[in-house]
Amino acid sequence: MPAAILLSCSLIIIVSLCSWGFYAHETATQLAVYQLPKNLQEFFFSNIDSLTAHSIRPDKRRYTDKAENPKHFIDLEAYSNNAFDEMPRNWQQAIKKYSLDTLRKYGFLTYQVLIEYDSLVIAFKQKNAERIIFYADDLAHYIEDANVPLHTAINYDGQLTNQKGLHALWESTVPELELSTYNLHTNHKAKYITEKSAAIWNAVKQAHDLLPEVFAKEKEVAKNFPGNSKYVERKYHSRKTNVYSNKFAKQYAAALGASINNQLIHSANMVSDFWYSAWVDAGKPNLKNLYHFSRKNKKKLCRELKSDKRNRLLQDSLLMAKKEY
Repeated sequence: MPAAILLSCSLIIIVSLCSWGFYAHETATQLAVYQLPKNLQEFFFSNIDSLTAHSIRPDKRRYTDKAENPKHFIDLEAYSNNAFDEMPRNWQQAIKKYSLDTLRKYGFLTYQVLIEYDSLVIAFKQKNAERIIFYADDLAHYIEDANVPLHTAINYDGQLTNQKGLHALWESTVPELELSTYNLHTNHKAKYITEKSAAIWNAVKQAHDLLPEVFAKEKEVAKNFPGNSKYVERKYHSRKTNVYSNKFAKQYAAALGASINNQLIHSANMVSDFWYSAWVDAGKPNLKNLYHFSRKNKKKLCRELKSDKRNRLLQDSLLMAKKEY
């Protein structure tokens, strides 16, 4: 198999196991653009193709950069039974308390979000369009990961409870199957976050608090699938693996109700808030010279905002994630 095809297959496997997945990352990032104030929204909308296309770039880096992996998760219980209250909010203090090796082993997602945020502020101050989009994209990805319950636990894939594959089921399979039933519209408008650290830690706690339901509902639905029938065999690059069947995923989605939908929307809301806050902290630089917003762009944005308001992005073929796959 040619190297390029092998790399592509490997990336698909990595993304399916390690992230919200193509659909959800791209969707949350797209929705975040709609929540920005006009002057900032036009700049981001003029770059929306790049933003969505590169929304999974941090996951792709896992394949080539070993240092990337711990940026995407934080195993709270590995640090303490009361990690949310006991862990330092400052990166250097965290290193001093736990050591860098420990943080690399059990993840430091919350700290990475703040590192990316500071980089975005600098990019705004420099009025460097390419760097703004780069760091805005990476920041969005990590924030979105922070809203996934299984990014906060040692039992991240159900591997310790006979629920292997739960990671991809919750954050990839279910959203892809159920996206047409989701309410993707939110009335949220980007707001300034005074305490960035508190915001990201609260998001992680909210996600972590969903874990009992994530595991319990799987066990509840599994009663309808005797033996190993909840799985189907799939083949990835000559390797066979068991994944949850679509039938199981549908029942699991019904058992969970709106929780995945809610986390997706919460992700988008947070992304818009952090983007806006970075721009404010940079001194609200005028970005007009960094993009050309044509009449065609204005009409396109207007159409998408109207469609979003009616929760019809998918039906109107305007949801970018669905256009690509």
